[in-house]
Amino acid sequence: MLRHEQRVAILEMRQRGLSPRQIARTLGVSKGAVKKVIASGSVVPPPIIREEKAAPYRQEILELHATCKGNLTRVHEEVVAMGADLSYQALTAYCRRQEIGTSEPKACGEYHFKPGQEGQHDTSPHRVRMAGKERLVQTASLALCYSRMLFFQCYPTFNRFLCKVFLTTAARYMEGSCETMMIDNTHVVVLRGTGADMVPAPEMAAFADRFGFTFRAHEKGDANRSARVERPFSFIENNFLAGRSFTDWHDLNQQALAWCDKVNRSYKKHIRARPVELYASERPHLQPLPVWIPEPYLLHHRTVDSKGYVNVSCTRYSVPTRWIGHQVEVRETWHEMTIKLDERSTVVHERPVDGAGRTVSRPEHRPPRGTSRRQPIREEQVLVGLYPELAEYVRGLRDKGKKQITLALRRLLRMAREYPKEPFLAAVAEAQRFGLYELDRVERMVIRRIAGDYFQLGGDDDR
Repeated sequence: MLRHEQRVAILEMRQRGLSPRQIARTLGVSKGAVKKVIASGSVVPPPIIREEKAAPYRQEILELHATCKGNLTRVHEEVVAMGADLSYQALTAYCRRQEIGTSEPKACGEYHFKPGQEGQHDTSPHRVRMAGKERLVQTASLALCYSRMLFFQCYPTFNRFLCKVFLTTAARYMEGSCETMMIDNTHVVVLRGTGADMVPAPEMAAFADRFGFTFRAHEKGDANRSARVERPFSFIENNFLAGRSFTDWHDLNQQALAWCDKVNRSYKKHIRARPVELYASERPHLQPLPVWIPEPYLLHHRTVDSKGYVNVSCTRYSVPTRWIGHQVEVRETWHEMTIKLDERSTVVHERPVDGAGRTVSRPEHRPPRGTSRRQPIREEQVLVGLYPELAEYVRGLRDKGKKQITLALRRLLRMAREYPKEPFLAAVAEAQRFGLYELDRVERMVIRRIAGDYFQLGGDDDR
């Protein structure tokens, strides 16, 4: 088919008196085509009037399109089974021309942002190779809408605590925050409602007040409203994560930080600038950081178990054995677990990111086997202070006694306070010589030694 410019040239040269043969040679087209254009006298090609092969089956195609859920492959199979001599390409072209199964395209919108007006935050799951294994991580990202500055970090999961951890880190990286923080309708931030009716959870609203911004959610189904932060996820997956492996979470997030610095300094064709250059003009408009930024934390209250551990989120942390049975306060931050018995008794552990099922211990909290029971008990200290010669028997009572050591020491201390010194020490010395640690028998031995001095033991004749 001749182009519009060729048809115009043919008619103009014909008006100058050139023959069809001369026109055809000049334009490099056939003489028959030149004659048809001259005969039509129009620069608009004549319409093609012919019946399409799919036209007789229009009604069947409409019904099958609904029955087959819009799958044109199945529609083609059924139409051919009805006897139609129709290729798949002819069917799809007919459906496009007749607008069967298609909708009228809509022009996409465009948003313009002022410096410091809005930042966008979202998360996306990605697969990374860490410590030789492939695992799923949650990538949290934040983008400044005006300068396109990008920052992201990866976490094993994502909840309100980690959301505050990420936004705090992002605010430090950006050295400020925008007036509005655009999010999707995630339950991590949202208490109720969607879009303009969204109400953030009180703790998230208080967190936003600390940094001077307001959470705002896009309307349901309007994901393009967060395109500034949605678009880089594909870039992160196909550039940063492609072909990289990481040793641990710290290595992953450190490489992510270095990659963000590199990307923010590179030239972007779609904005015709480098993000850091635009950020230089946006930074004065950002909300300044607070004078003091506390680390986000979770507060737990736990009771130390019989083994001297505190269990938080399926991870066990060791504490001194003297804390067993006491209630402690546990403050969990992204990096540390601070366990406090009182203002003067505090233990700090490094918080493992993948902590489920792990046990975190300190050597000073777990003495070598056989020495953990050697820790002094108050009753033992009182006994040895009262009668130093009992020290060896008390050690034997610890190792060979059948009663719970604290209860046994309490009974021995009661005997030391109630009975005279000489009979008591003599009975204990005899018990030690024969390896006797049953305190019931020891007490009977003491009573026999003082029987004649304090009361008479005998039969009915001695009444």
